[in-house]
Amino acid sequence: MQTPASHIVVKTPVVDSIGELFAAHGLGRKCVLLFDENTRKLFGDDILESLRNQGFQTCELVVPARETSKSLSSAWKLYSRMIESNIDRSWNLLAVGGGVVGDLGGYIAASYYRGIPVVQLPTTLLAMTDSSIGGKVAVNHPLGKNLIGFFHMPELVLIDPAYLKSLPSREIYGGMSEVVKYGFIADRSFFDFLDEHFEEIIRFEEPYLTEAVSRSAFIKADVVEKDFRETTGLRATLNFGHTFAHGLEMLAEYRNLRHGEAVTIGMVCALCLSHRLGFLAEAELTEGLRLLGKIRFPKGVIEKRFLSHESDALYESMFSDKKKIDRKLRFVLVDRIGRAFLHGEDVERADVIDSIEDARAWFRKRNA
Repeated sequence: MQTPASHIVVKTPVVDSIGELFAAHGLGRKCVLLFDENTRKLFGDDILESLRNQGFQTCELVVPARETSKSLSSAWKLYSRMIESNIDRSWNLLAVGGGVVGDLGGYIAASYYRGIPVVQLPTTLLAMTDSSIGGKVAVNHPLGKNLIGFFHMPELVLIDPAYLKSLPSREIYGGMSEVVKYGFIADRSFFDFLDEHFEEIIRFEEPYLTEAVSRSAFIKADVVEKDFRETTGLRATLNFGHTFAHGLEMLAEYRNLRHGEAVTIGMVCALCLSHRLGFLAEAELTEGLRLLGKIRFPKGVIEKRFLSHESDALYESMFSDKKKIDRKLRFVLVDRIGRAFLHGEDVERADVIDSIEDARAWFRKRNA
């Protein structure tokens, strides 16, 4: 496996040099483009024109812009379109969009003709800094999220921060959850940078925006390079807050709660659990909660999607998470800001419930 970081290009405008980048990575100029309805409307014409001007042969696919598109039924329809269009192994797939398109596109590329190259062109902050990087691609099952998938490393990840200017504030704040995560798990200096320049980043001010995107992307790439298939526990640290988050998403039936919002709530719970188990000092808990407190939620989301659920219900829903082993939940915890670890021992139910209650109390106080 090549170093993931060597596949990441952060540039504006990145599409204008896509032919050169493809050639440098041994990719041909026959490309299936997968959009969702939003990215097709916002960026499709410009991207298609640029590719055609650079000598590409293209096949265009569009899916609805919703989480339910990340399904086997959607994949089956897209396979049919590709077969009807005579797409073979000489083609590659360019996924243009956020996490849904990136996961679905990667899943299709990994399975079609037993695997064709995939290139990720993320258009959301969450996708630029997390889901497009690392080669984990999947579709959802009615009983859980991301349960059916592959490890299929992208040949390229093309990141253009200018695309973020099209996003509503809810998507920006949701994406900041993954950005902030890297400060918690891997880099104290990055945590401090985010704490100091949070407002500049969400206002798309440079150089702060590109710095935040680039550092996030390369931190994830470094972790993936060292533990591609999650054999040492290092890559699992990227799931800080996600065990709680996936339980919340299941309770919400994968609707009306963005992934980044669930992760923010999950990180609050994980910080509280780290502190409750004696790993994280009170002062660093306070620091961490202060930074997470800068992430805003739409009105009513916390009340309806977190505070309205009993802690027991969230605990039970967390067992849908694919990262459990032998019906035991695995938690990523921090023992200081900038260093996370996979807690290898079973955590008592009471400690998890109490941590959720601690998080609920913090959110009630924050929202008061």
